[in-house]
Amino acid sequence: MARRRSTLRKVFTIILFIILIGLIGYNLYLMYKNIDISTNYEAERISSVETFEEKVEETNEESKTIEDMLEEVTKSVVGISRLTNAGGSILNNISSDELGLGTGIIVSENGYILSNSHVTGEKYGTCYVTIDENTYKGTVVWEDPNLDLSVVKVQMNNLPYVEFGDSKNLKIGKKVYAIGNPIGYEFRKTVTSGIISALNRTIKIDENDSSSYISNLIQTDATINPGNSGGPLIDSDGKVIGINTVKITSAEGIGFAIPINVIKPVVESFKNNGTFEEANIGIYAYDGDIAEYLDLKNKVNRGIYVYKIMENTASSNSDLREGDLITKIDGNSLSTMNDLREYIYSKKPEDIVKLEIIRGDKTKEINITLGKK
Repeated sequence: MARRRSTLRKVFTIILFIILIGLIGYNLYLMYKNIDISTNYEAERISSVETFEEKVEETNEESKTIEDMLEEVTKSVVGISRLTNAGGSILNNISSDELGLGTGIIVSENGYILSNSHVTGEKYGTCYVTIDENTYKGTVVWEDPNLDLSVVKVQMNNLPYVEFGDSKNLKIGKKVYAIGNPIGYEFRKTVTSGIISALNRTIKIDENDSSSYISNLIQTDATINPGNSGGPLIDSDGKVIGINTVKITSAEGIGFAIPINVIKPVVESFKNNGTFEEANIGIYAYDGDIAEYLDLKNKVNRGIYVYKIMENTASSNSDLREGDLITKIDGNSLSTMNDLREYIYSKKPEDIVKLEIIRGDKTKEINITLGKK
């Protein structure tokens, strides 16, 4: 009997041992499975590396986009002069002072070019345009010396042209690029970069024993030299937001551009109709920035100040008076002279506009039938 009990214990012990070994083996199997699952971390890490590389490629693509954008825009930048010579490029080996050298930008495929009026000269005058090493005769079809902008027409088609951006809601610090022909044609299509350093600047220009004012300018620290006049100031999307006009010679890193919105109606009319019939309100007026130069600041709290009414014009035949403050036109608020110009450029002669004015301590409305300039 005792021997039988001893045999049963041995069998029971063996069975327990087998069960224990089985449990240990099962646990090892589970551990192995967990270790195998954890190797997915390595796969995830590789995936993260690939994502980083993709981001680097995206960054490189972005850099290439800026480079490609600038290359594309420069195709529409031209040289402009009021003189020509016997051979070769009109701008080779001749100083910018001698030529009145400047820059222009093609704004339509059929040969309309935007520039400064001080570069191209007066309306109906002739200037010479250099496009891809070739020189073409251009006719000034429109210009406004007070705005320092002009439109030139050359008899060409299928030209690359720029796109306009929006200069209304610009902010200080925005990245910009200036393109032009500084010094001479050998440095043609030079690109400089910077930021918008100020907005709504007014500068006084003294020349030929007289003074004039240009207001509502974009100030930039992108390098601008005399030959850059008439060239584009563009944003990072390659859209033109201003036309470079002048720099302050007594300081470095201060240049100015005319906001593009003011000229849009003029350019669109030429592109679509081949002509621009300019309406005229018949006043000399100043906004607050210029009024500061003329000791009129206390009179210009808002709107624009009517400094002079021209004889035999739309305004001279109305109830508008010198000294009035125009605050609105057809319900649109006016803060600057460019606001007024842009709106009048969008109208036609014989159109009627409604002005809201302040005279003394009274507000009134005046209807004016626009004349033809």
